[in-house]
Amino acid sequence: MSDAFVTPPSVDPRLLEVLVCPVTRGRLTYDREAQELISPGAKKAYPIRDGVPILLPEEARDLS
Repeated sequence: MSDAFVTPPSVDPRLLEVLVCPVTRGRLTYDREAQELISPGAKKAYPIRDGVPILLPEEARDLS
């Protein structure tokens, strides 16, 4: 039996209902392929690491 943590294949839709962008307080959309939460208003992509959304502006990738 393995003790390795298995990353969920998707983010729970209920979680997306309560999470907001820390910069704009706007809605986030989930990019399954890139494993990121996208904030169109802030033009940032927040990473999801080991199934945990990292909602720190300094960790986000800028979108052009």
